[in-house]
Amino acid sequence: MRVSVLQENLYRGLSIVSRAIPSRPSLPILSNVLMMTEDARLRLSATNLQLGITVWIGAKVDRDGSITLPARTFQDLVATLPPERVDMDLDERSLTLHLDCAGKIANIKGMDAVEFPQIPEFEADRAISVRGDVFKEMIEQVVFTAAKEESRPVLAGVLMRFEGDVFTMAAADGYRLSVRTTQLEFSVGDRAPEPFIVPARTLQELGRIISDDDDEVLISLPDGRGQVMFSLNSVLVVSQLIEGKFPDYEAIIPRRYETSTMAYTNELLAACRSSEVFAKDSAYTARVLIEPSTSPNMPGQVIVAGQSQEKGDAQAPLEATIEGTAIEISFNIRYLIDVLNVIREDRVVLETSGPTAPGVVRPAGRDDFIHVIMPMSTGR
Repeated sequence: MRVSVLQENLYRGLSIVSRAIPSRPSLPILSNVLMMTEDARLRLSATNLQLGITVWIGAKVDRDGSITLPARTFQDLVATLPPERVDMDLDERSLTLHLDCAGKIANIKGMDAVEFPQIPEFEADRAISVRGDVFKEMIEQVVFTAAKEESRPVLAGVLMRFEGDVFTMAAADGYRLSVRTTQLEFSVGDRAPEPFIVPARTLQELGRIISDDDDEVLISLPDGRGQVMFSLNSVLVVSQLIEGKFPDYEAIIPRRYETSTMAYTNELLAACRSSEVFAKDSAYTARVLIEPSTSPNMPGQVIVAGQSQEKGDAQAPLEATIEGTAIEISFNIRYLIDVLNVIREDRVVLETSGPTAPGVVRPAGRDDFIHVIMPMSTGR
């Protein structure tokens, strides 16, 4: 193999595929990145057997070939090179890659590419297209809700469902639920797969990879492999699916409310962050007091209060448009902060039905995103 690439493109490609390198590989080859020529481009691949990432970068290919190299060493070396052309020449007998960049020379010993796990080909003819910017936002608004521990594997994933021209993503951890939908440009029709569960970590990495240049993301499920594939302009992400049945999330969503509160998102977020300073000493429990206006010409008021028995307390009032009755309800303040951080609209709506009923958070004026939070018990 003899190939030339730009340092910045090589480093970017290695940075992307390194997300799939395991910290404690079960096999030595999994510490390596596969580098091979393919269709006059350079292909970089890494996998931990659960998640695989492939990146293609432009290259001048003088001789085809392949090799696997220790990923951390290779990436660290490329990071030190100047932003110039990198010439790479493989000695196939010693499995050593010789690099030359603006006079800087290095040799890296690798392992034979035949030992690297095979990554399946993408089946574009069966793929479903989702707008890149929309998919990135959907991931952002759902993935944080998935369970961090894996005692219940299905809750450590995100449900994906296609019905006609509607694409739905949902995640829950037993205390909160996020559901985000979008309308596709074309109906999936008979191509709609059964609902499937993708590991949250896969989507977190995918969300970081999707760039402004990715107009669309193609989603494909190879038959009988228990995998899902996401194809971008020059990146392919392959992930194992999570087996099991996702909870009936629609049954969790409240269908009625007694009080609807609309406030400015940034003001409510600031109030939550203020109360978090003291709420962290009481399992992050903070009280939310909702008081409707007593006069037609006056706004209602929301007070977010956090208290620590040892350190003190904080109360942050803000004006709000409130319909319904007064209520006091306690939430895990971190959960409120998490969802407010992913709402881009200027105003947010909080719907409540009582101190022991779930609260519903959604962007004002939109019905494609809903977040349900279970209240905290205060012992009162």
